Amino acid sequence: MEELNMKTMKKFFWASLIAISSFGFGLVSCVDDPDGENLYTSTGETIEGILTKDSTLTSFTYILQRANLLRTMASYGQYTVYAPSNEGIAAYVDSLWNDKDAVIDHNGMTNNSLEGLSDSLCIDIAKYHIANGLYSIIEMGGAGTTISTMLGRPISTTVDSLGRTVLNGVSVITSEDNEVVNGIVHKITKVVPRTTRLLGDTFEHLEGYTIFNQALHMTGLADAVARSDKGKTWDLMPDHSDTDGSVLYQPTTCPVGYTIFAESDAVFANYGINNIDDLIAYANKVYQNAPTWYDYMNEKGLTVSTGNDYTNRFNALNMFVAYHILYASMAQDQLVFENPSGVSTAVSKWNYVNGGEPYDYYETMLPNTLLKIWEPQPGKSLYINRYRTFNTLTNEVGTMGTNHEVKQAGVSIVREDIMAYNGYIHPIRSILVYNANVPNGVLNERLRFETTTYLEEFINTGIRYKSMSEISILNGGGSGARVAFPTDFFDDVVVYNTTSNLRYNVKGDYRAYQADAFQGWNNYDIAIKLPPVPTGTYEFRLFYSPMGHGGMMQFYLGTSTNVQSMQALSIPLDVRIQEEDPRIGWTPFYEEDDRGIATDLAMRSRGYMRAPFSFRGHPGTGGDELTSSNCRGDGVVTLRRILGTLPFKQSDDHWFRIKSVISDETDLKWQVDFIELVPISVVNNDQYSEDWF
Repeated sequence: MEELNMKTMKKFFWASLIAISSFGFGLVSCVDDPDGENLYTSTGETIEGILTKDSTLTSFTYILQRANLLRTMASYGQYTVYAPSNEGIAAYVDSLWNDKDAVIDHNGMTNNSLEGLSDSLCIDIAKYHIANGLYSIIEMGGAGTTISTMLGRPISTTVDSLGRTVLNGVSVITSEDNEVVNGIVHKITKVVPRTTRLLGDTFEHLEGYTIFNQALHMTGLADAVARSDKGKTWDLMPDHSDTDGSVLYQPTTCPVGYTIFAESDAVFANYGINNIDDLIAYANKVYQNAPTWYDYMNEKGLTVSTGNDYTNRFNALNMFVAYHILYASMAQDQLVFENPSGVSTAVSKWNYVNGGEPYDYYETMLPNTLLKIWEPQPGKSLYINRYRTFNTLTNEVGTMGTNHEVKQAGVSIVREDIMAYNGYIHPIRSILVYNANVPNGVLNERLRFETTTYLEEFINTGIRYKSMSEISILNGGGSGARVAFPTDFFDDVVVYNTTSNLRYNVKGDYRAYQADAFQGWNNYDIAIKLPPVPTGTYEFRLFYSPMGHGGMMQFYLGTSTNVQSMQALSIPLDVRIQEEDPRIGWTPFYEEDDRGIATDLAMRSRGYMRAPFSFRGHPGTGGDELTSSNCRGDGVVTLRRILGTLPFKQSDDHWFRIKSVISDETDLKWQVDFIELVPISVVNNDQYSEDWF
């Protein structure tokens, strides 16, 4: 195992250092052959070489040639290729020719042969079997991995009962980790199947989900999840460079996707629901009194409909189905940032320490509602809306405490990916509803919102999950540290001037939650729409890193993007002030007899808090988890700024504005990694204190 991990780390290291002389976007197809002596192996073989010499892969080589990608496989870069056997391709060609559900006769093929494939089919097949970046067999183990392909559509891996790695549930890797100078080749049994069916049509063809399928279509929500892209193309911005002047990757299109959690007919039967009429009756019973706990409806003066207009957004059946749908397309291993079994810390997205547990909150299609996905035992089961008492409060300094009782086990998510063209379906083991326990229990805790979860474009483009080596390839071999975005790319981001830049720090060596951050430069003035929360009074906090080039910023909050209606929050924050400055007063808590309690109180009085104890600067950070390898300690000092105690209404939008107050300085940065909205009942609890985590 140690040898394999070292091999993986070696690949990651070299993937981060590879440089290409061209600054073009995408893949470079005509460059000099790589010099094996400068990479992690000295064989001198390339992917093109290994494919063309293998008599069992001639059909795949032909498809790559037709797609104009074979020569690319001899160029600089770091690719993973899944090469199907000749027999596997022959079977796939036959299935395309005889596909009775094809929109175009025979899927546009001219005859039932390899040569009968259209150019577009060759391109699709080729690109779906190539990934930018390195995926060894160990990286695809454990609970499975979601792999971004060159086609822009993901592949999901699982491990079967025989210990074999399987792609999309059907294609088995038979010869693994064939390493060459520009990547890895895995030989596989079949063409990896991909679907062109949207979510609604996928349910129509899905066995064992007849009741949920009926409900999805009766409510009209099948149409609500029918989009697959924004229908817009962005030109490359004039300024999309990194701090060193190197060209950054900028997306020019934006996919749209969804995640649906679905009960099977068998799960419904466990609750006495055997047909659609039973489900309608169940939904009517659960939701008939919803305005008593669903603040949005109460504040809007809405009532629940139990009639037969199921397309009414506040019909009980519609509400039931809508709460099952998220606005982001995620495989099961992407629902939280977990650490897959066996993956080395050099490539893992994991950066939780000291018992920190992965979780995230997501907005659902039921208006202005959230659900929580939580992995209480890292690497194991995922739960929706698991609820325990005093969840972010503790009766013990420095631990999560022993004062918790599980009041609601939560809805367990089956570790299975059912893929559609524009999203995923995840089976669940019990019935999911938005009841009083959600706002009053599940969400009555410190709410920590990672920016790249509530701005779903990060998820739907796949950029949130990409490594630095993958981004480097997209950057033509340049910087793998950042991505540039057009200023109108995000639905929930508004830019008020022409000098603001939008950037994303890719997962890497950053003092940040989940090792990444939404960031920008220059003389900035932007607003971000915050996720909805149950009505109440909250302490509003911002996590940040003290940095000399961060500048000074004023914050505002409003219920619209109109700057005239926004309320200023606190005084401007000067992030150039370092943590030990008396205006902040940070100290190494572990050197103090009371473990920093007195200093914590003093910092709060100045409007600051230490960063959480539950994560470290980035996945590769070493050191002692009490002192240097966590964000509360001194290895990666970060802070939280308390911006105020404010009322929030579930029926309102809330826009968070960040404006530079140094108008004559352009070399500045803003950063929004995560925010916290903490119910005042947690902040001022007279029985327990807020935990460090």
